[in-house]
Amino acid sequence: MSSPSAVCSAVPSALVVPTPSVRRKPPGWLVVSAFAAVYLIWGSTYLGIHVAVTTMPPFLMAGARFVVAGAVLYTAVRLFGAPAPALVYWRSALVAGALLLVVGNGAISWVQRFTPSNLTAIMVAATPLWMNLLDWVRPGGKRPAGKTVFGLLLGFAGVTLVVCSRSSGGTVLQPLGAVVLVMAPLCWAIGSIYSRHAPQSPALLLNIAMQMLCGGALMLCVGFGVGEFRHFNFGQVSHASWLAFVYLATMGSLVGFTAYAWLLQVSTPAKVSTYAYVNPLIAVLLGRLVLKETLPPGMLVAGRLILASVVVITARRGR
Repeated sequence: MSSPSAVCSAVPSALVVPTPSVRRKPPGWLVVSAFAAVYLIWGSTYLGIHVAVTTMPPFLMAGARFVVAGAVLYTAVRLFGAPAPALVYWRSALVAGALLLVVGNGAISWVQRFTPSNLTAIMVAATPLWMNLLDWVRPGGKRPAGKTVFGLLLGFAGVTLVVCSRSSGGTVLQPLGAVVLVMAPLCWAIGSIYSRHAPQSPALLLNIAMQMLCGGALMLCVGFGVGEFRHFNFGQVSHASWLAFVYLATMGSLVGFTAYAWLLQVSTPAKVSTYAYVNPLIAVLLGRLVLKETLPPGMLVAGRLILASVVVITARRGR
């Protein structure tokens, strides 16, 4: 995946927000690179988050990584000539940042303190189910076909099985953790649909940087509100957590989130949401190889139900 500055100079037309009347087709290599970043990099961030929050407060860690990434991207885009954003664009970025990052990402960072990364990844695989439902019920949305409805029911059966199942450590999933694992992908889906239709600057990368800045700042506020700053000590952060933080800020936020937000503008929600059934495969593989995590039989069945439902939905809606 190219750096933000390289993308700005090589493909300036791709940085303009597409409109229904004028929709430019982006370069094929850029689309492939963006999907590869979302598929592969985001699959590895579950492990990165798990390692980072072992010695870092979750909201402080998540907020800092997005503020750093957003500041770097915002500075780079402005230096390449993007105009100062209007207030209405900051409002859109604030709403999208709250939904996508504070609840969709920050809550995931928090819940991974007591939930295995493979279980978290499987629950996040329900995101396309929410996205298809929301794309239907929004004003002007299209009712899904029977095959899509079947996929939705299949997926929700899998989600229910995950929530009622046991974690890989053999302990019952805590009720609060179960609620978070359902609400986080739901809010991520709402934020994805919202950011696709909200008022935005013509400079797409500027919008992405603003979302990261707003979302990251809000997560830092949440961290302050729950007392994370009061108990945080830099000296207690392990070397592994620092490395994980750097990886999450650069690859997960600067590259992965930028690629995802860009794809939402140049592709369909159904196609973009396919990342959710590739990520769990990467996360489960890394969880087993690095963290020695295992999945009980019930979790495997639930995961297969969710992934099968996503395949059914995207095969119908993403053509």
